Amino acid sequence: MTPAPLAERLRVPTGPLFFPVTAYGLDGSLDLDAFRAHIRRGIEAGAAAVFACCGTGEFHALTPEEFETCVRAAVDETAGRVPVVAGAGYGTALAVRYARLAHAAGADGLLAMPPYLVIAGQEGLLRHYQEVAGATPLPVIVYQRDNAVFTPDTVVGLARTDGIIGLKDGLGDLDLMQRIVSAVRTEAPGDFLYFNGLPTAEQTQLAYAAIGVTLYSSAVFCFAPEIALAFHRALATGDEDTAHRLLDGFYRPFVELRAQGRGYAVSLVKAGVRLRGLDVGEVRPPLHEPGEDHVKQLAQLVERGYALLEEGE
Repeated sequence: MTPAPLAERLRVPTGPLFFPVTAYGLDGSLDLDAFRAHIRRGIEAGAAAVFACCGTGEFHALTPEEFETCVRAAVDETAGRVPVVAGAGYGTALAVRYARLAHAAGADGLLAMPPYLVIAGQEGLLRHYQEVAGATPLPVIVYQRDNAVFTPDTVVGLARTDGIIGLKDGLGDLDLMQRIVSAVRTEAPGDFLYFNGLPTAEQTQLAYAAIGVTLYSSAVFCFAPEIALAFHRALATGDEDTAHRLLDGFYRPFVELRAQGRGYAVSLVKAGVRLRGLDVGEVRPPLHEPGEDHVKQLAQLVERGYALLEEGE
């Protein structure tokens, strides 16, 4: 049986969207066994999709060859049970190359990250993503953040582009997002998808859901899937007590800890995966490892989070 299109499979996810870390060995090279184990654990825990080699997966630190190897491993490990979306980025030529590598590796879709370094105008940004979308048959989700911030008119143009199925927001400007949602709804009606892509998206998801953005990425799922699943279920069922208990007792302190170091949105998550018993190695430069005291605080937070789950039973 042919799997449903990516947009259909993502529209009402049964679990969190999983953004796995990329595993490295002691010598800094890829550790595919650990990477596969990480993917396998996430699927078994209830992930609705695997977003491989994206921000949490250190896309910036991978060579094209390593990227293709990891995407292929993720596709093999999921075996069609959930869709695999791969990152693609840098300038247009390289973004197209990564898109084609992801297609060759069997990915189901692309997360198109911001162009490298340059601050481009809206016309240039639109052309960039149109070229990425036209490079393969893979559906594309465009990631808004940093130097890729769009006007509502530009997102209407993205929504009208064949192959572009959604927008992931990592900016956090809810006024802009509301205007984007409204513009697309009136000028390019259809099934365009929206994702909350802020670091630790659970912290802001109640606000995003209020403007119709119900999909979100979960880095916490990498190392504490039961906590992420409980929050996801609470949102889906309107269980405000559970959602608020986890926000107040786990997510807010985690976000405050994450803010203690640059790059902690990745390195602290990777430390969390190691704390839970899977050695996925350290982050590659220019990111750095969290301090020992911060790792101890993370361990205490995870313990507290699981205790909060027991309180709700």
